[in-house]
Amino acid sequence: QVHVSDFGGGLVQPGDSLRLTCVVSGLRISLYPMKFYRRRSGEERELVATIWGGSSSASYSDSVKGRFTVSLDTSKNMVYLQMNNLTPEDSAVYYCHVRDLYWGQGTQVTVSS
Repeated sequence: QVHVSDFGGGLVQPGDSLRLTCVVSGLRISLYPMKFYRRRSGEERELVATIWGGSSSASYSDSVKGRFTVSLDTSKNMVYLQMNNLTPEDSAVYYCHVRDLYWGQGTQVTVSS
């Protein structure tokens, strides 16, 4: 049984950083694409970052490119989203998505002064 748990959100000020963590059990993350989505209030879910477990190559949406970095630790079966220089527009619930099948419960990020 696959279980995905994401956490690390919080309330921060503009310009601050946060690191989200996604813990996966029940499958090896090195075999599949790992994604982070976000959903701003009243909007559709947006794909912000993808990392391919086998090669660790990554891609980002234009809205976060240069500020966010996705990485993984295959020994711990964990995926990270490092978010730097946060702005109020980054406020959203962030979700980890595994193998295009499994979702984390989501973690709230709020950026406000």
